[in-house]
Amino acid sequence: TSAGVWWLDTRHMPHANHHQTRPLAWSCLAAFAMASLFLSSAFSRTTRSVGQSFVSAVKRPSFGKCARGALGSWRTGAVGNRFRTFAEQGSGGRGSAAVAQDEAKRGSKATSKTKMDLNPPKGTRDFYPEDMRQRNWIFGMWRDVATQFGFEEYDAPVLENEDLYIRKAGEEVTQQLYNFEDKGGRRVALRPEMTPSLARMVMAKQRGLSLPLKWFSLPQCWRYERMTRGRRREHFQWNMDVWGVGGVTAEAELLSAVTSFFKKVGLTSEDIGIKVNSRGAIQEILLGLGVPEDKFAQTCVLVDKLEKMPREAIEKEMQGIGLSMPVIDKILEVVQMKDLEQMKALVGDDSKALQDLVLLFELAEAYGYKEWLLFDASVVRGLAYYTGIVFEGFDRKGEFRAICGGGRYDKLLESFGGEALPAVGFGFGDAVIAELLMAKEKMPSFKSPSLPIVVSAFDKSLQPVAAQVASKLREAGNTVDLMLEVKKSKQIFKHTDRVGASYWVNVAPSEWEKGLVVLKDLEKREQYELSIDDAVAKIAS
Repeated sequence: TSAGVWWLDTRHMPHANHHQTRPLAWSCLAAFAMASLFLSSAFSRTTRSVGQSFVSAVKRPSFGKCARGALGSWRTGAVGNRFRTFAEQGSGGRGSAAVAQDEAKRGSKATSKTKMDLNPPKGTRDFYPEDMRQRNWIFGMWRDVATQFGFEEYDAPVLENEDLYIRKAGEEVTQQLYNFEDKGGRRVALRPEMTPSLARMVMAKQRGLSLPLKWFSLPQCWRYERMTRGRRREHFQWNMDVWGVGGVTAEAELLSAVTSFFKKVGLTSEDIGIKVNSRGAIQEILLGLGVPEDKFAQTCVLVDKLEKMPREAIEKEMQGIGLSMPVIDKILEVVQMKDLEQMKALVGDDSKALQDLVLLFELAEAYGYKEWLLFDASVVRGLAYYTGIVFEGFDRKGEFRAICGGGRYDKLLESFGGEALPAVGFGFGDAVIAELLMAKEKMPSFKSPSLPIVVSAFDKSLQPVAAQVASKLREAGNTVDLMLEVKKSKQIFKHTDRVGASYWVNVAPSEWEKGLVVLKDLEKREQYELSIDDAVAKIAS
């Protein structure tokens, strides 16, 4: 062993004459290997294993590298430790496993000391019970309105095929995808919007569906975008869509649903307005200006950015898609129109797009929400698939970004290779409306969970009776909070106040001996001793 160690270490001696030492070193090494084999027949199995392992290791290309690392120190302790490491690497024996386990333990200890980031991923939200109560309240309002209008609820996977969203009109949504390749090699994305998923579903069963379709959903959507007030990287969205109706009666019905929700949550036309325009009319004007039809969608996407980017930047991007400055100046002049008469002067009375706009305002007056609407030629929406009337809800004070938006998209199925089917719909995000309602003090308080009945037991022996009381109350349709641990009366009173309870049913020894429980009416501040069935009946009355 000493000869072998000496040979390996002389290779790293600063002044070693390797031409003189190498022959002797190889002789020593051979002697060491043969000695190991000889000793293996005379000593224990452990010795034999070490000898065999060393011979095997010598044959490996990594031998020199391992040996140099193992014997790089002149100190006896370090040499011994590194030599053992070398032998373990060569043998793959129990020692190497023990070392690996030891290193794993040290690594796990280091990891456990690393402080966990308790925040959700940037742009996302946690929903604690209080937040869930607020979210469910908004969702409940949306569902109530949708069902009042005769719409049916649907849903789709949050994970979709990436191809659904890859379009070539320069839309922001295409660059904001959470997209990746899954383990099967498929390109997928978290949905940034619901309409393409709906289109896929309609195409899948198009021949078997009864038209018109009136569907709604409350999907969660994901976009990797710059965050501002009311804009996150995930949000929930109320979608209502009508398929199979080509006239503006569908738009009028959807706008009625939107304004009905606003009224339901306490907002008025003085708080909220809805800008309305027609992409069809804008397209007629732009074609007259010489804008090619295949550039129209890209132009609309750029017009939609007017409130987000300087005019100079918009002009530069329009030039980038091949538009001249005179045409750009005219486009930017056209989209400033705020009066239908101005639109009429440009497209004429015979324009189908203009006639649809006029009819929409007439229907709005019949529905009773005309004061919510105003014409604005700058509203074109940022998605390329819109083809007709488009609209956008906004805060009249200008403190918030768009509240909701939508429009007609008659050609979407064709873009996916399907048969044309007229369609119109809107999306309404949860983040902006929640902030707006709080700013206007229209959002109810959700600090209390509102659990009407609390049931408790005086001691552990009466816990089964309390469970029986809670079960009977629940069977009668009540919401019941059963105290799972025995608490003092003072603590229970605090709890009933925190959860907003109207009744407290307590099972106490003296009353239960007579088969009775104590019912406290917390609003009237009255107390009764009743049987379980009578307590259930009293609460029901």
